[in-house]
Amino acid sequence: MTPRIYTKKGDDGTTGLLFGGRVRKDSWRIELNGAVDEAQAAIGVARAETAPGSEANGRLTGLARDLYVLMAEVATAPDNRQKLLAGSTLVTLDMVTGLEAEIDDLLQRFDMPSDFTIPGENRVAAALDLARTIVRRAERIAVAEPLEGSFVLAYLNRLSDLLWAMARWQEGPEHVLSKD
Repeated sequence: MTPRIYTKKGDDGTTGLLFGGRVRKDSWRIELNGAVDEAQAAIGVARAETAPGSEANGRLTGLARDLYVLMAEVATAPDNRQKLLAGSTLVTLDMVTGLEAEIDDLLQRFDMPSDFTIPGENRVAAALDLARTIVRRAERIAVAEPLEGSFVLAYLNRLSDLLWAMARWQEGPEHVLSKD
């Protein structure tokens, strides 16, 4: 028998949470995870435009995996937070500082634009800028209902900065500083 991906449990307008419980599909948790899911898909579009095994491809794959961690945390009811595992289903301070290190590394590779940037220099940069704007939307949703003791908001804030830096880095050699 072919496995099915539908359960019909959501036909009532609710969806299941990690470790149990159900919420309405228009709850802030699901809105937030929906925006993060969109950002992850845009990151996937950028990744599809990079060479397999390249530095950019590796960074984007890592970010996509981190977003699964973030979505797991968001999809957990407060009374089940103790079941979350750091770095697996719970965003950690190390994940946030890891993004900061990536930003610092990338900012050394190109001259900062002196004016606003216009997305679309190439497909990778455009997809990264799209992902960045979606992450900003996720951040706005997260601010409305902050998770107590969570690094989700800080992670989203740094992620949008990293995506901006990655987009500028990917705009091409005329924008990248020489490593000499």
